[in-house]
Amino acid sequence: MAEEKSFSLKIITPDRVFFEDQVEMVEFNTTEGEIGVYKNHIPLTVIVKPGVLTITMENGEKFAALHSGFAEILPDKITILADVIEWPEEIDVDRATSAKERAEARLQEKTEDTDVERAEIALRRALTRIEVLK
Repeated sequence: MAEEKSFSLKIITPDRVFFEDQVEMVEFNTTEGEIGVYKNHIPLTVIVKPGVLTITMENGEKFAALHSGFAEILPDKITILADVIEWPEEIDVDRATSAKERAEARLQEKTEDTDVERAEIALRRALTRIEVLK
């Protein structure tokens, strides 16, 4: 029965195949909002926005910090081309906390030389890393 609900998920980064298996559902953030995908979803291509990727499989859920990339969604498979994605055990919590504090300080003390967009992206990435560790 699980075979009827499952579809293929492949996540590729520039340096490795991060994940490849049969899944029942995938949730992640896009520039258009959060999306949840089941088998037989309409074909769609989306831009990934930083957030927690949730993979639901027959034997439970897996979480990862997905930072950016593109996703191609087809009825029987999803391919995510990720610039950066990390399993919780790959995240250094001290480094993520420090990055969060630096980004918040840059945004609070901004000058006309501050790259606000870059600081906001750094903050979102740090918050995503911290959230996936919880």
